[in-house]
Amino acid sequence: MMTITFAVLLAAFVFRISNLPRPAMACLVLSFVMVVGIFFWEIYSPEYGFRMPWLQVDLRHAAPAGST
Repeated sequence: MMTITFAVLLAAFVFRISNLPRPAMACLVLSFVMVVGIFFWEIYSPEYGFRMPWLQVDLRHAAPAGST
């Protein structure tokens, strides 16, 4: 999937070099949509949903507000 994304980015670069700005921008937008889709596909878990449990912060050990 990332190979396809890089190919679309390369196509955007080639279109821009060829003075074709509209197809270049279309390829850039398409690659952005693909990257967002890949990101969501990577972080989705049937068990957790879209949560990332390895990034959760444990607030039980946090100092109370106003204390130093």
